[in-house]
Amino acid sequence: MPRLSCYMVRSALTHLGVGFVIGGLMLAHKAVFIHPAVPALLGWHIHALFFGWTLQFAFGVAYWTFPRLTSWGFRHPRGRPGFAWAAFILLNLGVMLAGPGALAAGPPAQTAGTLAELLGIGAFGLHLQPRLRPPLPDRQP
Repeated sequence: MPRLSCYMVRSALTHLGVGFVIGGLMLAHKAVFIHPAVPALLGWHIHALFFGWTLQFAFGVAYWTFPRLTSWGFRHPRGRPGFAWAAFILLNLGVMLAGPGALAAGPPAQTAGTLAELLGIGAFGLHLQPRLRPPLPDRQP
């Protein structure tokens, strides 16, 4: 497994844990009052589980399993890894800005975080585009 895939999967599992803890806290708050700010954690919960866990896990596995570019003129067998690293950084930065950053700085941080997440999705799309190709034709002997 490539190093970037390991980092993406580990980060995704971290976001899964954080999202579940926040979700459990919000669920417990419905039964027993904990703190008046607990309902404000919903945005962090959503961003951690959707962008941090689901999307990043899918990106990590896609980086690992999509076809390699051995004869397509790229220096790196996985195409353009710089875009994949940018996606990793932007997704995690976006989750941190849209989650805890939004609690501290308000809507501008949440907007910046969501924009960073969208830029991360675009960067991974740019990375993956050369690796998408039609299936090879059947070879008849």
